[in-house]
Amino acid sequence: MTESYTPKHTAAWKGFTIISFAIAAGMMAAGIWSLEASFAAKGFYAMASVMLVHSAITVTKTLRDEEEASRFLNRLEEARTEKLLMGAERRAD
Repeated sequence: MTESYTPKHTAAWKGFTIISFAIAAGMMAAGIWSLEASFAAKGFYAMASVMLVHSAITVTKTLRDEEEASRFLNRLEEARTEKLLMGAERRAD
């Protein structure tokens, strides 16, 4: 059976993504805070931005989980096929 490669993220990449998210969230909060609008409008924009971030995370996680599940099923099918082939080779001998 062939070895499958599972990419790992480095600590630098993880740190970069966390810092980038924190900066973007801070900029969004500062933009909403300094917006010349009523408190209700600011609240609406704040809730919309929180929901947008939450939805983006949920969609990303769902797609990633689906990808990983399909990879596992593919590996399982490959193992079954290899087992069948090994059994057929032994019977042929």
